[in-house]
Amino acid sequence: MSLNGRKVLILNQDYTALTICTVQKAFILVYLKKAEMISENEDQPLRTVSSTYPMPSIIRLFRYVNLPYRGVMLSRQNIFKRDGNVCQYCGSPYDLTLDHVIPKSRGGRSTWDNLATACKGCNSKKGDLTPEEASMPLKRPPFKPSFIMFLRDFSGAIDEEWKQYLGKRFKIY
Repeated sequence: MSLNGRKVLILNQDYTALTICTVQKAFILVYLKKAEMISENEDQPLRTVSSTYPMPSIIRLFRYVNLPYRGVMLSRQNIFKRDGNVCQYCGSPYDLTLDHVIPKSRGGRSTWDNLATACKGCNSKKGDLTPEEASMPLKRPPFKPSFIMFLRDFSGAIDEEWKQYLGKRFKIY
């Protein structure tokens, strides 16, 4: 099996979730004895010409990494992920762009709470109006996801065994 798309959860020394990385990076951290394997994918070992190694699913760093603030970077791609890659007005997955819920011309800023995914048609139709003025209610209001929420809910498919480290799953809308 190709390793493309396979991800590994990295835990800090205290078992809190830090990030997600590629299988290759996780394997190197374990091989260099900077991390230990907490869980492996037993169905798919890593093979070299002369050896077989377990494929990591969860690893834990031996040294604590101090991250004073772990936030999700505001970016076009992260807004699209948060909104499920669909227009928040009509639900279309095509010709997506970003919409300022409170238009920039009215003092709206480029923040998590004021940006929503919109198709070009809805964005054009809404123009410089608020959703209420345009009679175009949002499917769900924009929000700033926490780092753990982003890892858990918006990073694509996650392994079942990761869930104990990512907290309880809950609906945010």
